[in-house]
Amino acid sequence: MTLPNYITIARFIMVPLIIFALINSHMMVAFVLFVFAGLSDGVDGFIARQFNQRSELGAWLDPMADKFMLVAVFLMLGWLGALPIWLVLLAVSRDGLIVGAVVLSSLMDNPVEMRPLMVSKANTTAQIVLLVLVLAEHAGIAQFTALSNLMIYLVAGLTIASASAYLVSWLRHMASDSEAG
Repeated sequence: MTLPNYITIARFIMVPLIIFALINSHMMVAFVLFVFAGLSDGVDGFIARQFNQRSELGAWLDPMADKFMLVAVFLMLGWLGALPIWLVLLAVSRDGLIVGAVVLSSLMDNPVEMRPLMVSKANTTAQIVLLVLVLAEHAGIAQFTALSNLMIYLVAGLTIASASAYLVSWLRHMASDSEAG
């Protein structure tokens, strides 16, 4: 197993720690762990690229760790009232839609390779920025109310655009296979 894989596994382990901190109102701890997890994501990617330590396991684990973290923190911040429930439902539903499409296409013997789209990368970046802002506010670091409110609507728009782009891509993939068969 490569060093980036160990770093990714550490991110999985950080998720329950962040959730525990949020449940117990240790907002500064949750903020620091979330930022550290985000930085570790960049570090493992850098190491994998620079030192040719890419692996198939890492290609699967890294996005899973990212989604696990984002979904868990979105759900917790929604539950705590720090994010609007409609945004949490939108973000989590998008991820469920993508996972469901991949599983369904595999069950139908027509597996689809889901490559990250640019709109999806922008969406993930916006989600991370929003979560950092909200966690920083709740940790008492600074007030970002106006920026957070703007980010809520940016994340919503990008989430809808990303879900739509993946859905169109998946439908084309599924239709092209049925036409070929």
